[in-house]
Amino acid sequence: MTDQTPADTAQLKARAEAEIETRRAQLIELSHAIHADPELSWDEHRAVARIADVLADAGFAVEVGAYGIPTAFEAVYGTGELTVTLCAEYDALPGVGHACGHNVIAAAGVGAALALAPVADAAGLRVKLLGTPAEEHGGGKVSLLEAGAWEDSHFSMMVHGFTGVDFAADAFRSTAVDRFEVEFSGLTAHAAAAPERGINAGAAATLALTAIALFRQHMGPDVNINAFVSHGGEATNIIPDRTVVQAEVRAQDLDVWRRTKARVLSCFEGAAIATGCKWSWRSTEHPYAPVVSDPDLARLWDANMPARGRTPSSERCLGGGSTDMGNVTQVVPGIHPMIAFLGQEAVPHNPDFTAAAATPAADDAAIDGGLLLAWTALDAALDPTLRADLIRRRAERPVGGTRATITL
Repeated sequence: MTDQTPADTAQLKARAEAEIETRRAQLIELSHAIHADPELSWDEHRAVARIADVLADAGFAVEVGAYGIPTAFEAVYGTGELTVTLCAEYDALPGVGHACGHNVIAAAGVGAALALAPVADAAGLRVKLLGTPAEEHGGGKVSLLEAGAWEDSHFSMMVHGFTGVDFAADAFRSTAVDRFEVEFSGLTAHAAAAPERGINAGAAATLALTAIALFRQHMGPDVNINAFVSHGGEATNIIPDRTVVQAEVRAQDLDVWRRTKARVLSCFEGAAIATGCKWSWRSTEHPYAPVVSDPDLARLWDANMPARGRTPSSERCLGGGSTDMGNVTQVVPGIHPMIAFLGQEAVPHNPDFTAAAATPAADDAAIDGGLLLAWTALDAALDPTLRADLIRRRAERPVGGTRATITL
């Protein structure tokens, strides 16, 4: 298999292209069905069922509820010694549905797996598609990592839809993020008749948010803090004895992220001291790590783009967002490229993006993205040097090495 000639490689890539084009209508139908029926994190049962049916019909061994996660799945095809793990996301956002285009991500992941199936044995590939729930809120990939879902993987890839222009694979810069909840505990009293008897948890929340706002002057350009009061009291004439603040801290550098999180927690602690409240905090989701693009895989992705009429811009892609695919790329060679809905300009997490994710431009992105993933996998499998390197890197990884997660 590793002595394939360039002509052989071109032939296998042509077969993959023919397969995905044959399935174009099916993949677009899948994307639109998921788009029209949005499901939130950890509750994506109908999306999983739709995807599983397509893959099972194509001969994949499919397990729904893989790794003990009800809305995860694993679909495997082929027996090659080199395992590529592709990722499909399918969760939506509250209120705005698929305003991040995860329906396109799902269709592209399925398309890549289907395109690789007819050529997997010839390329010495074992193709694994993981359905990864709760990317928006929760971190399904982190739960899957902890359960060992990438232990057998040599490399891993997915593609995310975007608007505007196409970028190089390594142009996307994601941030680390940790979301947490802070609770202040005080003492109720009548707000007019006996205010001196109360300990105001609402004042603690206000002081904490003010301190964070003042701290922003001293943050670097790649740091972001967001917070809001999710519970602020019961009535205007009752001094609140309990308030709850939801917060998140993002940064591109892990050390900066950890230092920033410590400073933010100090703002909450100081507010508690100033008001006489007690306070506690807890993480509400898995922390996400920044994406680390494998340079060899990124190079192959970029080289394949022109064949689909796409020219990668050398500019930096819009950063600031976070993804649990970052955790995967910290422990397995991988890429998380963006692919454009050409001609669309909507901003993600906005209703206009929801509409854009079901346009012909988004449909083209799903097909092109799936094929580019398949071509990149074939190029990696059929390059003797890169193949040997991927096999070596997995052999050197300790047992359980992909189960690691970032910590504060």
